[in-house]
Amino acid sequence: MPRIPVVDKEACISCEVCTHICPEVFEMQADGKSGVHNPAGAPEEKIEEAMDNCPVACIHWA
Repeated sequence: MPRIPVVDKEACISCEVCTHICPEVFEMQADGKSGVHNPAGAPEEKIEEAMDNCPVACIHWA
């Protein structure tokens, strides 16, 4: 079973880094925070690149 990325909305600072690196999975949502719109939209390596570049490390695997 594939892992699912999750954004901690409390920690997200709305920097949009994840949405630029991996727009297939992450998008800015109505609350102004990043969110997951397609958890299986990209290879895990690309999702992990977004995780690694998040300045507040608010993206985790569920």
